[in-house]
Amino acid sequence: MSRRTHTQDLSAAKAAGSRVVVVGATGNVGSSVVRALSEDPAVGSVLGLARRLPGWRPAKTQWQAVDIAPGGADLVALFTGADAVVHLAWQFQPTHHPAETWRTNVLGSLRVFEAVAAAGVPVLVHASSVGAYSPGPKDHRVDETWPTHGWPQAAYTREKAYLERVLDAYEGKHPEVRVVRMRPAFLFKQASASEQRRIFAGRLLPGRLVRPGLVPAVPDLPGLRFQALHTDDAATAYLAAVALPVRGAFNLAAEPPLDADVLASLFEARSLSMPSGPVRAALAAAWRLHLVPASPDLFDAVLRLPLMDSSRAREELSWEPLHTSVEAVGEFLAGLRSGAGMDTVPLAPDQPLSRRLRDAADRAVRA
Repeated sequence: MSRRTHTQDLSAAKAAGSRVVVVGATGNVGSSVVRALSEDPAVGSVLGLARRLPGWRPAKTQWQAVDIAPGGADLVALFTGADAVVHLAWQFQPTHHPAETWRTNVLGSLRVFEAVAAAGVPVLVHASSVGAYSPGPKDHRVDETWPTHGWPQAAYTREKAYLERVLDAYEGKHPEVRVVRMRPAFLFKQASASEQRRIFAGRLLPGRLVRPGLVPAVPDLPGLRFQALHTDDAATAYLAAVALPVRGAFNLAAEPPLDADVLASLFEARSLSMPSGPVRAALAAAWRLHLVPASPDLFDAVLRLPLMDSSRAREELSWEPLHTSVEAVGEFLAGLRSGAGMDTVPLAPDQPLSRRLRDAADRAVRA
């Protein structure tokens, strides 16, 4: 039997459809994007890159264990022959060590961008965020021309904003690459619930207690008005961005905007008006004690994020979310209660609370 060469494999994939590489393919967004690509007849093959290989095996998809941080894999070799690279990789923790997240999120992204150009990939779709935007209005929506300087105190928004500046220069240096920047609102789905609880609330929050009747009130804080989107709806926008000859930034958000009253209705609770200071102080104390991973700086950023106008995505990508923001959050809360997840390391379902308590005690001893 003759051995097929790498060039022959690439030629066969191109004959069957486009070849797309997804960087950061096993998390909340990556799993939805990979699924959407694998189900699209126009896509011939998907190469999913992640630090740890999943058990999940969608159609037309191959996996490669890759670290994008400096010193990691040869990305040029992995990107060669691709029709598009979708860059989703992001490290949220450790929030107490921002130099570590900077190494992956910023320096790793720079490696991805340069490898795209060096490999001759014609399309780069980058996951930016509503978090890249400068503070803005809560009573009307802004379009993609709103300044993207982030909230400088929070590592997440600082890193997202920095990469916007990098891409400004990159587009001028590499006009042959069609660069698309996706700026989604907060993304939720049932299978991401366990991961997002670990990232933002920590391992010890009992998800089964986050249910109607057990949450007495939702704080109504100044500035608590934000947008959400089902992750699968975001994935359809990414799919369109790969296929259509568009460039630039796209806001992605579903209706309606979420505030304390809407959230309270999900819990069959009441909203309780209160200043943000005491809530921030409690969060800051818990963060300093390593009881929660979400920093008070990110809390500050959320209260300042603008509402986004998604008209450009609807018009140029023919995109329309199938889920409301309330449905997306409702799915997420159902996932919290059930400990939902997927067969990927980031989305792994919850361990029993007793196991999490033992793990937390072990980490405290080691620290």
